Amino acid sequence: MKRILFIDRDGTIIQESPPTYQIDSLEKLNFYPRVIFFLTKIAHELNYDFVMVTNQDGLGTDKFPEKNFWPIHNHILKILKTEGIHFSSIHIDRTFPEENSSTRKPGIGMLTSYFHLDYNLENSFVIGDRLTDVLLAKNLGCKSIWINPHLLVEEKNLSIEKKSLEKVIALETDNWERIYEYLKSVSTKKIFQHKRKTLETDVKITIQPYGKGKAEIQTGLGFLDHLLEQMAFHSLIDLNIHTIGDLEVDEHHTIEDTAITLGEIFYQSIDKRGIERYGFFTLPMDDCLATVALDLGGRSQLTWNAKFIRDKIGKVPTEMFIHFFKSFSSSAKCNLYVHAIGRNDHHKIESIFKAFARAIKMAIKMTNNKKLPSSKGML
Repeated sequence: MKRILFIDRDGTIIQESPPTYQIDSLEKLNFYPRVIFFLTKIAHELNYDFVMVTNQDGLGTDKFPEKNFWPIHNHILKILKTEGIHFSSIHIDRTFPEENSSTRKPGIGMLTSYFHLDYNLENSFVIGDRLTDVLLAKNLGCKSIWINPHLLVEEKNLSIEKKSLEKVIALETDNWERIYEYLKSVSTKKIFQHKRKTLETDVKITIQPYGKGKAEIQTGLGFLDHLLEQMAFHSLIDLNIHTIGDLEVDEHHTIEDTAITLGEIFYQSIDKRGIERYGFFTLPMDDCLATVALDLGGRSQLTWNAKFIRDKIGKVPTEMFIHFFKSFSSSAKCNLYVHAIGRNDHHKIESIFKAFARAIKMAIKMTNNKKLPSSKGML
């Protein structure tokens, strides 16, 4: 689902011009300090669609002729476009405040198309300098980034206490660098939770894809816990797994359902726009050498070339290793190639998990291009 930055124009991208607040000549056009630089970084590094939402009082009337608006507006867009800043849509309300139009911010009349499964409004933001922008965020179910609140212009017909908006306002600042740093932090530090419960198992997983490699693993199988801890450590993914399975039957359901749930949350938590997509790593461990390659391309396939001599390592049947990766591949919708050689079975499977982790780390690495890494345009 797409995340959106609903961005106000006047007072946010460009500076306002009192007393009329109409930017109707080049002499009045001044960009907000460093907005172009940091909007460019946001556009190139973070996965947000840009949507402009602006109130232009009386546009098209004698008080604000269109011939005075469009040359300046198009000039602004042209400058931004040269820096790679594109707006997927621009919504301009022309009404006066006293008309109380549903299309005028904080009304959402122009924005109903964004209440769709294609858009992730919960993790989107409205960026603006007016209280109407904060209220727009509330009405959309977004968070608000409030620019320059200490220079708040009095807004008629709006009598609401700021305290009631504390849950909506994610950031108050007059600095676009701070906005960039905040958006970057929330883009990489989001925590995801997922549960899968059957008559055989109850699996709960929390994951932070761009973390520090912290792990808290409890599956009831000590050696599986150890392998998953290695996966977290070497991928830098924070991973919390709690599995209650029917170990009184055998280990199969616990291992299989842990892998299925891990694959499901991995698929749900990785925004593929802007990632490397492919990961590959060869890793030695004493007498063993493991190679893992993966493609987060939306298709499931496992190619496995690893043989084990022992029936079990700890309480984990060695026949379940291929099944673990097959289950993960199916639910994460990724291609996996696993090859390992060596004499010691413990070293062999541990080197596989470590190489797997390093390949994941490479595949989910963010690039400076927020497009999907596919010539087909979809993954």
